Amino acid sequence: MKLHLLLPAALLLSLAACKKDNSSDAGAQLGFQFKFDPNQQRLNNIGLPAAIPAGHAAQTPEFRQMSVHYIELAPTAFTALGAGAVLYHAAETDKGGDTAVDFDKAAKAGENEVFTKVNLKDVPPGTYEWVRVSVTYQNYDIKFNINKVPLVGNLPQQKGTVSSFVGFNTYITSVTPRDMTMTVNDDKKQGFWIFESDLSAPYDTYNQLYSGEAPAGATTVVNPLFDTSPIPAGSCVVTGKFAHPLVVTGDETEDVMVTLSFSINNSFEWVDDNSNGQLDIYGDGITPPELIVDMGLRGLVPSWQ
Repeated sequence: MKLHLLLPAALLLSLAACKKDNSSDAGAQLGFQFKFDPNQQRLNNIGLPAAIPAGHAAQTPEFRQMSVHYIELAPTAFTALGAGAVLYHAAETDKGGDTAVDFDKAAKAGENEVFTKVNLKDVPPGTYEWVRVSVTYQNYDIKFNINKVPLVGNLPQQKGTVSSFVGFNTYITSVTPRDMTMTVNDDKKQGFWIFESDLSAPYDTYNQLYSGEAPAGATTVVNPLFDTSPIPAGSCVVTGKFAHPLVVTGDETEDVMVTLSFSINNSFEWVDDNSNGQLDIYGDGITPPELIVDMGLRGLVPSWQ
């Protein structure tokens, strides 16, 4: 999804000034921060409650940080993508041949950390009912079993860290999920992941990096406005509605903080080959690991104060 093509060139020039921290600017600020809620309802692509499919299993990851590429306030359910107030648009590059998010320049934030701020005087006055957020990168911990390890056997309930790329396309020079670094130097489409094991002692010297890709089109992207305001396939523009619309007059004198609460309720999903409800990989070099199929966030509930 090439969001930059949806926006006027003049607007893109102004967005180039959007950084993770521009709090030194004068005037009241509109800030955005993340919340990762394990108890928030688990939704499907069209915003309806979603159970875990038969033959699959899922777990709720422990989030470390996240990055988004695009933040837009939309007045109504009929506002087309890009036609609202676009307040953040991160750097892009064509180093890999196609337009892609530039991961090297991507801002990241953890829970309750301010991801970005903009001057409220730069937000078009209006009443905004919806928020659109294009999620590109997630970093979190999960649990897994590593079985059939030579001379060791099975190591159940180990921990590892996932770097998950769910944006439309991301140019990645290198990634460090936790301590180890993998060099990529290429574009990666939605669903690419890198996993770093964090084995318990005395096996921690055998920690490794693994990488793979979820099936194309399998990543959940919650958009309850699919009928009136669709998003392109392969993008990760998660859409949520304010319980109380955000009203901007242009005369604000106090800062406003928007909390983007994302559902991480069983958001990491795989094909459960042995029906044990746990993620299994293998160390024998023969048995294939269980297939990771979905790393999409399961809903967005924005609020402000």
